[in-house]
Amino acid sequence: MGQTIAEKILSRAAGRQVQAGEIVVARVDQVMAQDGTAPLAIQVFRQMGGKKPFDPERVNLVIDHSAPSPTESISNLHKMMREFAWEHGCRLYDIGDGVCHQVMVESGRVGPGCVVVGADSHTCTYGALGAFATGVGSTDLAAALISGHLWFKVPETIKVVCHGPLPPGVFAKDLILYLIGRFTADGATYKAVEYTGSAIKELSMEGRFTVANMAVEMGAKVGLMEVDEKTWEWLKEHGGGEFTAFSPDPDAAYAKVVEFDLTSISPQVACPHRVDNVSPIEKVAGTKIDQAFIGTCTNGRLEDLRVAARILAGRKIHPRVRLVVAPASRKVYLQAMREGILATLVEAGAAVVTPGCGPCVGTHNGVPADGEVVVSTANRNFKGRMGNAKAEIYLASPATVAASAIAGEITDPRLFLK
Repeated sequence: MGQTIAEKILSRAAGRQVQAGEIVVARVDQVMAQDGTAPLAIQVFRQMGGKKPFDPERVNLVIDHSAPSPTESISNLHKMMREFAWEHGCRLYDIGDGVCHQVMVESGRVGPGCVVVGADSHTCTYGALGAFATGVGSTDLAAALISGHLWFKVPETIKVVCHGPLPPGVFAKDLILYLIGRFTADGATYKAVEYTGSAIKELSMEGRFTVANMAVEMGAKVGLMEVDEKTWEWLKEHGGGEFTAFSPDPDAAYAKVVEFDLTSISPQVACPHRVDNVSPIEKVAGTKIDQAFIGTCTNGRLEDLRVAARILAGRKIHPRVRLVVAPASRKVYLQAMREGILATLVEAGAAVVTPGCGPCVGTHNGVPADGEVVVSTANRNFKGRMGNAKAEIYLASPATVAASAIAGEITDPRLFLK
């Protein structure tokens, strides 16, 4: 019987051929934890009797969720991470380096055929590079830190064929929001999702990262894409090592195959308080906003900042709106500076904050007030996600967020992209 991409990667990692439904112990290629999860993982590592990580070169600790630290208690957690990394020689990404998922794909150490576990649910981002990358809890991560292995149930795979091209003014974020709206939040629970089709192939790598990033929002274990020339070019530009790419066999067994025609969809918006509560822009346009946010592991990349700057150039944000921008990494920040993007955003009225997660998780850099409405490029809009359960969060593309910041209400970005 043929194999899917997920089955092939886990077969390599387990040292034998495996099929969906089997329980396997697989070798992991990279381990990652951020400041919201690493401290517990370090504590459990010690409780398990861990003396040193299995391979410090393959352990990545990232301070990004509350960076720089907003409180004394968080500062002490950061100190714990730094001291652990320095003691054992692990890779440490400190404040200002960027969001964990962006620095990982920029690192060149994650690529096709890898198994990556991260103590963060959006680790599935790396599936755009052809990696089996998935989020795990801090306790499982501690086990991987010690042994370099972890158990998995080999997931069944859903093949999602996306026919394009996308219409003008519609972006990768709109594509994945549309899919989540159709699948619902648990429509792919513990499945691998293989994204394919002309709409996916035409996306930039930044766009593919956006789609893979949100696979977990439909319940998926991983979101995978076949490796092509764009993938190899990205890895070459970022110093990637040698990797083994896998493609599905023609006779691979899928849980189901679903096809979507995306050639006529509108910009999409996820309404409070569920990511799968998705509507076309026409149904929510005119909703007044108080804050706009461009950033996160989903949409804080250079391509995202470019499209926002294109819309904001020569314009001002609405006087009753706050626009917060958080570049996804130091590299993104620097290139945006060189291209004049940040100057354009600041001149329009944006507040640019340190590369990192920013207000996404609600610890600092823009917690909304009671009753305020936020339109954000983040990946989640649950109650309290940005630090206040009495606020309302809408999710949209960077283009939609930029256009809305100008108008003071949720606005179709195509009005500014003519």
